[in-house]
Amino acid sequence: MTNKLETITKLFEEKEIRSIWDSEKEDYYFSVVDVISALTDSPRPRKYWNDLKRNLDKEGSELSEKIGQLKMKSKDGKLRDTDTLDTEGIFRLIESVPSPKAEPFKLWLAKLGKERIDEVFDPEIAIKRSIEYYKRKGYTDAWIEARIKAILNRNKLTDVWKEGGINTPTEYAILTNDIYKEWSGMTAKGYKEYKGLHKESLRDNMSDIEVALTDLGKITTRELAKKFKPSGLDENRIIAKKGGNIAKITRNNIEKELKENVVTRDNNLNYEYIDDSGRLIEDK
Repeated sequence: MTNKLETITKLFEEKEIRSIWDSEKEDYYFSVVDVISALTDSPRPRKYWNDLKRNLDKEGSELSEKIGQLKMKSKDGKLRDTDTLDTEGIFRLIESVPSPKAEPFKLWLAKLGKERIDEVFDPEIAIKRSIEYYKRKGYTDAWIEARIKAILNRNKLTDVWKEGGINTPTEYAILTNDIYKEWSGMTAKGYKEYKGLHKESLRDNMSDIEVALTDLGKITTRELAKKFKPSGLDENRIIAKKGGNIAKITRNNIEKELKENVVTRDNNLNYEYIDDSGRLIEDK
């Protein structure tokens, strides 16, 4: 599915920035010409981009290798091949554009870099930054405390998996999906799509019950793995499914008493996604 984030244009003074969401890579791809137009006010943004692209090629810039072409709807309503860059590529492009409008973005990126360096020397800064972020989003202190504890519990689980011979991101993803699918009926990716999320955190958009069931599945998996010491992916998958099943049993009991589904489409987004025709996407 290709979706356009309605509010992305607010970053560029309401100028349209065509974008496509790649659900497989879980990233946005932006029209380079649109970004150039917004940053430079050039009357011929396409020529500006072609000249810049030639210069980048001459300089041997890695950015050139990241440029791809996707079909996007042009002003005449037809789909045309368009140069695009992913989120990281767009940030690097902004740094290459000699434009006064690009300066605020460059300063912001530089500030981000300094913050990450500061966090290396004082990790507490990162924790405080996360807490302030969640407070600005309206989360309660109790929720924030539970969120931080959940991150610690997640790390404890991955440590146990490492002891069982799990080493690659792909293996971690498979085991995590086994837990999710067992209790919710969906993989983590499917769960995000169900809630209408793209890059946003799934957990940050869960209800208290959904969070509790997620934690129960992971904590149970951890304790089972510690006790039975599975080795390799296949044995760990059996344990992960058992952990997820405990959460599923709990979910069934809760739903029996509440007489309603506790896995919801609700999220905490303050914006909406629209498709290329301008229609709000409701059926996730």
